[in-house]
Amino acid sequence: MNSRLTLSTILGAGILAAAAIGVGSAAAHHAFSAEFDGKSPVLLRGKVTKVEWINPHAWVHLNAAGPDGKVEEWMVEGGTPNTLLRAGVDKNTLKVGTEIIVRGYQSKDKACTPVCKANGRDVTFPDGRKVFMGSSGTGAPKDGSDPGDKQ
Repeated sequence: MNSRLTLSTILGAGILAAAAIGVGSAAAHHAFSAEFDGKSPVLLRGKVTKVEWINPHAWVHLNAAGPDGKVEEWMVEGGTPNTLLRAGVDKNTLKVGTEIIVRGYQSKDKACTPVCKANGRDVTFPDGRKVFMGSSGTGAPKDGSDPGDKQ
């Protein structure tokens, strides 16, 4: 009887631990609307300063000139590294110094402190090639950029 209680306790503790880990992971991977504003589109033109190939989202850093000509540092969230790789974007495509155009949506916090943030929908390269860089199914506006969008 004591061994059954111990086994039940161990199993129950294991299930609770797995559930806690799952909740933590779900909270870490946010929906678009948790951080970004679908009513604040941005068009950024600038040079890549850094690329972070990390999960759950890759980040492209660039210096882009605003409407007033002042250069601002931006962090642009893309899809997972795997999503970008399948779209034809890799570490060699997004080299530091490459001039790109990013279309996306600014973060809800428009203070740009310490940097401005945006969710990237697509990126256009110097040769004119344009690729989708967002993540599907996150609640971003249905603007036709997502290969799965049906407008």
